[in-house]
Amino acid sequence: MAGRQTAIVTGAGRGIGRAVAELLARDGYRTMLVDVDAEVAEASAAALRSAGLDALGHGLDIRDRMGARALVALLGSVDVLVNNAAIASDMVAVMNLTQERLREMMDINLRGTFTLSQEVIAAMPSGGRIVNIASRGYLGGAGASHYVASKAGVVGLTRAMAVELRWDGINVNCVAPGMVDTRMMASFTDEMRQKLARREPRGHAASPGELADVIAFLASPEAVFVNGQVLLTDGGKNLGIPPL
Repeated sequence: MAGRQTAIVTGAGRGIGRAVAELLARDGYRTMLVDVDAEVAEASAAALRSAGLDALGHGLDIRDRMGARALVALLGSVDVLVNNAAIASDMVAVMNLTQERLREMMDINLRGTFTLSQEVIAAMPSGGRIVNIASRGYLGGAGASHYVASKAGVVGLTRAMAVELRWDGINVNCVAPGMVDTRMMASFTDEMRQKLARREPRGHAASPGELADVIAFLASPEAVFVNGQVLLTDGGKNLGIPPL
């Protein structure tokens, strides 16, 4: 890499975001770990610094435009943005979904991704890379219409941004994971985990590190000719799954 590039990873206090941030830092990026929990972000960054890596922690609600603007001003220039921060939700039938729950999901998962992206793009040079994290859930699913809609929005946003920004030399891609072993699975019973594992072609959920490898590739200069793509990383489950 010619010179040290800067990367922002959101939702980087734990899980996929934390794994991506560590991998980018090990690849030589000056890495900003962003999380809504500032203490968690700084603790994760401190752990990376103790390993000799260039990492900073920063607390930010990605919906906060002025906070996003201040973060970008602090860094000066941003070469890579990984929009990983998001929320999931308990299952709820579409007829029982409230306006409030729908609004919160769309507000964080879609508007938050849009807001931070817009601020970062203003400070992103030609050759910049944006990787949005959606979910295989954007394909559809019962009991999660608000989550599905928010992640389908991220996919659409990715494609639209890629069409516009390609002329500025900025690539925008999207990763759509299947089941990943993060704290979002913490509330699952052992029985539910076993049932879900039987639906996985690999027999188990992906680890955050396995997803980080894919995301880091799309964030790399080597992926210069990959643009506007939605990469399903679910072990092939999107090809058809057996019933529970």
